[in-house]
Amino acid sequence: MSLFNIFNVSGSGMSAQSVRLNTTASNIANADSVSSSVDKTYRARHPVFEAEMLKANSQQDSSPGVSVKGIVESNKPLLKEYSPDHPMADGDGFIYKPNVNVMEEMADMISASRSYQMNVQVADATKSMLQQTLRMGK
Repeated sequence: MSLFNIFNVSGSGMSAQSVRLNTTASNIANADSVSSSVDKTYRARHPVFEAEMLKANSQQDSSPGVSVKGIVESNKPLLKEYSPDHPMADGDGFIYKPNVNVMEEMADMISASRSYQMNVQVADATKSMLQQTLRMGK
């Protein structure tokens, strides 16, 4: 793998972690939302990544990396709370809250942020190596 391909790998990693950070931020922002029905209640979302190493091994011209295959909603049960005085309560007096665990989301955000940071450092180190290689040719 050439040093130029490393930029593609770290760039795809940064892009994937950016999607992860955005979905985590969306989950945290909607953690306290309330709804009057199960269908309208926000559900936690998580990106699904695909490593492209297998594709790269079969094609010599491409470089490995990470791609986001999609974003899926969590299937954890929603929080159902009896609150008949709440203006959003349904006919039975229940309100529905998202299935977002803020502590888990914060840990996920820290992990995504560190992964993004590591990909930036890989790109910086590669840039430095390429610059040193060009200086050797002078």
